[in-house]
Amino acid sequence: MAPPRRESRRAEYQHKSQRHPATARDSRGRGDRSSGNGEKSSKGGSSLLSEELLAKLNAENEKADRSRRETRRPHRITKKPNQRHRGKRRVVSGPALEEGRKRRSSGKQRYSPRASAKGSELDPFTWYDTTDFNVTYTDATVGGLSVMGLASTWDDSKKPNDNVPALDQKFKYGTMPIRGVNIGGWLVLEPFITPSLFSSYDPKLGVVDEYTLSQHLGSTEAAKTIEKHYATFVTEETFSGIAAAGLDHIRIPYPYWAVTTYPEDPYVPKISWRYLLRGIEWARKYGLRVNLDLHSVPGSQNGWSHSGRQGSVGWINGTDGLLNVQRSLDIHNQLSQFFAQPRYKNIVTIYGLLNEPKMIALPIEPVLNWTQNAFNIVRKNGVQAYIAFGDGFLGLPNWQGKLQGLEGLVLDVHQYVIFNVDQIAYTHQNKIQFTCSGWGTQMTQSVNVATGFGPTLCGEWSQADTDCTRYLNNVNVGARWDGTLNTGDPRTQVLSPACPKGSGTCECSDANADPSKYSSEYKQWLRMFAEAQMVSFEKAWGWFYWNWDTEAAVQWSWKKGMAAGILPPRAYQRDFNCSAMVPDFAASGLPETY
Repeated sequence: MAPPRRESRRAEYQHKSQRHPATARDSRGRGDRSSGNGEKSSKGGSSLLSEELLAKLNAENEKADRSRRETRRPHRITKKPNQRHRGKRRVVSGPALEEGRKRRSSGKQRYSPRASAKGSELDPFTWYDTTDFNVTYTDATVGGLSVMGLASTWDDSKKPNDNVPALDQKFKYGTMPIRGVNIGGWLVLEPFITPSLFSSYDPKLGVVDEYTLSQHLGSTEAAKTIEKHYATFVTEETFSGIAAAGLDHIRIPYPYWAVTTYPEDPYVPKISWRYLLRGIEWARKYGLRVNLDLHSVPGSQNGWSHSGRQGSVGWINGTDGLLNVQRSLDIHNQLSQFFAQPRYKNIVTIYGLLNEPKMIALPIEPVLNWTQNAFNIVRKNGVQAYIAFGDGFLGLPNWQGKLQGLEGLVLDVHQYVIFNVDQIAYTHQNKIQFTCSGWGTQMTQSVNVATGFGPTLCGEWSQADTDCTRYLNNVNVGARWDGTLNTGDPRTQVLSPACPKGSGTCECSDANADPSKYSSEYKQWLRMFAEAQMVSFEKAWGWFYWNWDTEAAVQWSWKKGMAAGILPPRAYQRDFNCSAMVPDFAASGLPETY
C-alpha cells in the first residue's frame, strides 16, 4: 500500500538512473516523487548524534525503562472457584460496554486491573471490542510490548488450501510462489480506502491524513473514532474470506504508534497493537502466513499520508532526522524481541523493516546503513523470519550488488502503471504487453544474484488502470488521467489529460462506475491485466495484492473485484499466462479513453 496506505499519491518521477520512460515506474501514488523536499539531508549518513539529541533520546529511554520496571509482574483476575479461563472469550463490545460493567459489578466477570492500569489501553472495559481477546488482565511485556489479549496456546496445523503446506511445515520460498494480499487502510489510515473518515470535513480544515484527523478530533474523540474503525473494518471474516479466495499470505501494514508515541505526536497510542496481535491470531486460524510491514517511522520516511503525516520527510532528513533514525531502530529493537517468541516462528515468516523509504529524496548511503543496522538488531534478537526491505523507487536493476551477505534479506518492490505519466498513457494492449515483458523480465533478472539483487517479491500492485479513485492522489486532489491533478507543485501537478493519446476526452466516471456498468470488453481486459501481473511477479518470489477491501474502490479491492468477476475466483486458477497473444482491445470495441 494497499495506495490504503496527499500531495500526489504516486506522482511520477524521472530519476536520473532510469533507463527509458517505458521502464520508469512509480509505485502506489502516495505523494510527490520528486528528488527533493526542500530540506538538507544529513551529511555522510553519520550514525553519531549531537549531545543535545543524545540527551533528548536518553530522557525518552529512561522514561520508558521506568515504565517497564513498574509493570513487571503479571496480575491475574479474580475468578470464582472452579472457573477456568480457556484462552478465548467473546465478552462485550462497543455499544454494549454498559452491560459489561453490570456484569463486573455483579461479580460475573471481574478483571480487577491494577489502579495504574484502569482507563488505560490495558483495561478491557475501555476497549471497543473484546471479541476473541483473552481479557485476563496482565501487565507482562516482551521487549516492553504488552502481551495483553493473547491466549497462552496456539495451533499451527492449519493451511488455507491444498496448494501450500500447513503453518508448521516449511514453505519453500523462491520455489513456491507467494500469493498474498495486503490488509491496508486498517491500522494505518488511508483516505482512498476509507474516504468516509475524511469526507465530512471542510477542506479548509486540512484534514488529509491520520495526523491531521487525530489532531482535529483531539485525543479522546480520536481514540473512539479510530478504535471503532480498527474493530469494524477488519474482522475474522476478513481472514476466512482471504483463505477462501485461494490466497496464502497476508501483509499487514501497521504504524510506529502501535509501539510508542512522542511528545509531538497526536496519534492514538498503542491501541492498534492489540488489534495487530489479534489479526495475526486470526491469520493463524486460517493457515495464512504473515508479512509484518512497519508502514511508518517517526518523522515520516516519505512524506505521504500512508506514513501517517503528509508533507516533508523528517527521517534521516531535517532537524530531527538522526534522532528519528535512532527512534526507528529502538522501535525495531522492541518489535523484534516480541516477534522472536516461539509462538510467531511459523506464522510471521516475513518481517518488513520499512515501507517505501523515499530514496529519491533521501541520501542513499544512510538508508543502506540504517537497513543493515536494523537487520542486525532483528537478527540479534532472535527473529528467524525473512527480512524484507523496500526498493526505495530506485528501480530493480540498481540493487544489484547492494546489501549482499545478509542472509534472509528480501527486496520488496511495488509496481503500478498509473502513477507514471508515460505508463498510464499506454494502450490497453500495451499495458498487458509491458506487464509480461517489462516487469516479467525485471523480476527474472532481479531474483538472480548474477543479474540482480537476489530474493525479490512484489509487495504491492493492483489492477487499476487509472488513478481516478477518489482521494487516491491525496484528499481533494484530482487525477493524472483526466488532467486534474492540481497539487500546487509544478514538479508534480498534471493539468492536461495523461490518458492514452491525450485526447482530452478522458474522464473518470467510467473507471469509478459500479462494476455492473462495466462493458464486457473492459471486464475481460481488467482480469487479463491482473493475471498478467500475477504471472510476472511469480517469476520471482510472488506477490501481495493491494488491497483486500475498500469502502468503494473496486479496482483496489480483491474482495470486490472477485465478486465482480474481474479477478479469478481462486488466486491459483487463472486463464491467462502471458504466453498467448494479447488482443487489440481497441479493435474489439474498448475505447482507449475508458
